[in-house]
Amino acid sequence: MHKEEIYRVRSPYREDMVVQGYRFGKGESAACIVGAIRGNEVQQMYVCSQLIRELKELETNGCINTGKKIMVIPVVNSMGINIGKRFFGVEDMDINRSFPGMDHGDTTSRIAYEIFEEIKEYTYGIQLTSFYMTGEFVPHVRMMETGYQNTSLANLFGLPYVVVRKPTPLDTKTLNYNWQNDNTAAFSLYTNKNDSIDENSANQAVSAVLRFLTRMGIIRYESHSGYISHVLMEDDLTDVYVEKGGIFRSFVKPGEYVRYGYPIAEIRDPYEGFIKQAVIAPTSGIVFFAHTEALIAQGDMAYRLIHRLHQ
Repeated sequence: MHKEEIYRVRSPYREDMVVQGYRFGKGESAACIVGAIRGNEVQQMYVCSQLIRELKELETNGCINTGKKIMVIPVVNSMGINIGKRFFGVEDMDINRSFPGMDHGDTTSRIAYEIFEEIKEYTYGIQLTSFYMTGEFVPHVRMMETGYQNTSLANLFGLPYVVVRKPTPLDTKTLNYNWQNDNTAAFSLYTNKNDSIDENSANQAVSAVLRFLTRMGIIRYESHSGYISHVLMEDDLTDVYVEKGGIFRSFVKPGEYVRYGYPIAEIRDPYEGFIKQAVIAPTSGIVFFAHTEALIAQGDMAYRLIHRLHQ
């Protein structure tokens, strides 16, 4: 294992923010794994730390295949991690909305540029990332529909679902999109936590990445075969929005089956405690995403459902 400095943000008032990379093996740039780009992505940082531990042992045992190089960047926004802030700097900028960046732009853009210049030559790119809304997912792999996506490769992670998303103009500034545009086979891997650690889904993510690296001939690692992934288009998911704001009490979790017309949550008045709204399942299916905060605002998304997947 070789530890190297990818980029340093100098600060006159506190320690410099250093983006560290961990390199395993030598040869062609085979795979790059990027962790916490946002400051609340603690689970993503943890998954990368466990990957580094596993890859270090595999390299010691000669299990990194000859001529293959792997890079792991566990944390990009370490300053955000340290102060518990999701976005970067006083401007509150999202680094994952700044790619491919510019070497003469603002600080966020320069960070994105330096990182992208370092990792854009890798054949496979895996980003451990989070959703823009607070909640829990069924673990899955997500890809942008850029014309370069390959769902057959995404199936090799062995996670339950592969989701293909049509990019919006905002998505064109993400790492995943720019990786794909630069001919890297890019995948975003989602677990069911962000700002806390869930051991089960973290272990599932570590196994998925090692499984993929094995199947692509980059490492030698004994692993279970995982799931036969079901490919979903994000537009085919059923979004459930709430009509009232208040205290949110969910009756279901990601991965559970719900039936059409049955209550899946309720919203209570925060002062008087009465039920303001019973949230009813608009279709039968599997809960793919669930809101997890104690409070919810009027018009917020409470759930995403996979419509009758197993019927």
